Amino acid sequence: MSTHVTQVDASNWEAEVLKSSQPVMVDFWAVWCGPCQMVAPIIEELAQEYAGKLKVAKLNTDEAPEIAGRYQIMSIPTIIFFKDGQPVEKLIGARPKQQFKQVIDSLLAQSSATA
Repeated sequence: MSTHVTQVDASNWEAEVLKSSQPVMVDFWAVWCGPCQMVAPIIEELAQEYAGKLKVAKLNTDEAPEIAGRYQIMSIPTIIFFKDGQPVEKLIGARPKQQFKQVIDSLLAQSSATA
């Protein structure tokens, strides 16, 4: 696991995601999920590329089912982008890196426009 990716669960969800001062990308995943393993290196790369601008977190749905349920996670991987504690974008399934970058860049552009 990269130093740029934050592990979140029920104990630190509020502090790390809901109260984060920067936008947060949360990867909802599980150990047994093949597509989750495929997307993991992309998540790591994005965490490094956007360090300081975007917080990247991973939540194991098997270890925090109540949070997964709260956001209606029906299939994984699901990546939800949070801004000011609110979910603003959701991507379901393994996606190419460019699709994640488009969402992140648009989110960061909105953030800097409102800042």
